[in-house]
Amino acid sequence: MEKNIEVTHQNHSQKKDKKALNINAFVLLFFVIVISAILTYIMPAGEYDRVEKDGRTIVTPDSFHLTDSSPVGFFDIFSSIHTGLVNGAGIIFFILIIGGAFGILKTTGALDALILNLTAKLANRELLLIPVLMLFFGAGGTLMGMSEETIVYIAIITPLAIALGLDAMVGFAIVSLGANIGFMSAILNPFNVGIAQSIAELPTFSGIGLRIVLFVTLYLVGVIYVYRYAKKIKANPEKRFIGIVQEGNQVNVDSTVKLTTRHKWILSIFLLNFVVLIFGVIKLGWYITEIASLFLLFGIIIGVVGKLSPNKMADSFIDGAKELIGGALIIGFAQAILVVIQDGKLIDSVLFYSSTFLSQLSPIMNAIGMFFLQLFLNFFVPSGSGQAALTMPIMAPLSDLVGVTRQTAVLAFQLGDGISNSIFPTSGVLLAGLAVAGIPYTRWVKWVLPLLLIQIVITILFLIIAQVIHYGPF
Repeated sequence: MEKNIEVTHQNHSQKKDKKALNINAFVLLFFVIVISAILTYIMPAGEYDRVEKDGRTIVTPDSFHLTDSSPVGFFDIFSSIHTGLVNGAGIIFFILIIGGAFGILKTTGALDALILNLTAKLANRELLLIPVLMLFFGAGGTLMGMSEETIVYIAIITPLAIALGLDAMVGFAIVSLGANIGFMSAILNPFNVGIAQSIAELPTFSGIGLRIVLFVTLYLVGVIYVYRYAKKIKANPEKRFIGIVQEGNQVNVDSTVKLTTRHKWILSIFLLNFVVLIFGVIKLGWYITEIASLFLLFGIIIGVVGKLSPNKMADSFIDGAKELIGGALIIGFAQAILVVIQDGKLIDSVLFYSSTFLSQLSPIMNAIGMFFLQLFLNFFVPSGSGQAALTMPIMAPLSDLVGVTRQTAVLAFQLGDGISNSIFPTSGVLLAGLAVAGIPYTRWVKWVLPLLLIQIVITILFLIIAQVIHYGPF
C-alpha cells in the first residue's frame, strides 16, 4: 500500500513559527552536557555508599559525604558523547531491532489493510467509529509505542470523518489521542516503560495490572470526550471544522488495499508475538536482549508469511530502524550527560540536595512532584526513550531516598512524558499530524486542553493509589 502525504504551508511566517517552536533535542542536550561540565567546577562533589539488595543497587541513606572535586575538562565534553553512546548501546540497539521488526510488519501492509477494512465496515455507523478506532490506535500505542506512524493514519481517518458528517477535529483526535492514550498507559510499550524499568532495575513490564486499569480509564475518558463533541457537531453541522480541505494542505492516500487471508495470518502472528512476550517476561524473566530477539524472530516469520524476499525483508528492517535512529541517538546524548556528572561526582550531590528538599514533603507529594517534573522535562526532550535515559538514573535512586517505590517513579515518568505529547509544540509528530489534518495548533490546544486537565487529575489519583498500595515489586 502506498501513501503519499504532502503538506505545504501557506506562507513563510508559518514555516518560521513552526521552526522556532521545534527545539532540536540534540542541540539542547549538547548545551546541557556543556552546562553539566561547567557545574563540575562549581558544585561540591559528593558520594553515597551503595549496596546490593535483591539483585539491584540501592543508595544507603545518611551515608552522603563530600569528596575531592573532579572537574570535567574541555575535551572530555566531546569524549563523553562517545562514552554515552557506548554505555547506552544495549538500549540503543534494543530500539533499533524492534523498529526494524516493525518495519517488516509495515511493509506487509497488514496494519494498513486492517484499518481500512475497519473504516469501511463502520462507514454507516460513524459514531461507532470513535470507540472502535480509538481502541485500535490505543492498542498500537500501548503495545508497540505507535507514534510517528499515526501521521499516515491521520491522512486516512480525517477525510473519512469529514465525509461521514463529522470534522477534522474528530478524525485527528481518533488517531492522535487514541495512540497517545495507549502510549501513556504503556502496558507493554518497549520504548518508554520497557527502557525506564530496565534503568530502574525493575523486572521488565512488571506492575502490568495497574497499567491495564490505567489504560481502560484513560481510554473511556478519551472516548467519551471525543464522542460528546462528535454528537454536538452532528446536531449542529455549522460548528464543524473542515480543516482538511483548507488551501495549502494536499493529502493523497491510496485506499484500495483489501484485508486478505494472508494479512489475517500476519496479524495473528503479530498478536502471538505479544502472548509469547508476556509469558517470557513473567515466567522466564526475560530482559531487553530476549525481548529484542523475540521481535526479530517474529519479524522474520511475518516477512516469510508476507512473501517478502530476503532482500526486501532486510530493506524493510533497515527502513524501520532508520525511523527510530534519532530517538536511539538521543539516548546516547542523554547518557553523555550522566557520564559528565558521574565523572564530576555530581550525581550523588544532586540526589542529596533533592532528597533533602523533598524529605520535607510526604511520599505521595513526592510522587506527584516527580510527575510534574517529567511533564516539564518533556518540553525539552520529547523522546520517551531519551527522557527515560536522562531522568531515570536519577529518579530511581531518588525514589529510594524519599519513600517512593521505583515502580511509582516509572509510572510518574511515563505519564509525565505521555500527557504532554498531545499539547507541547516541541513534539514534531503532533505538529506534523496537525498540518496533515489542516488544524491550527492554537485551535487544537483550545479543544484538547479540558481533556488534558482531566487526564492530569486521573494521573494524580493513580499516583496516590500507587503510593498507597506500595506499587512494586519495589
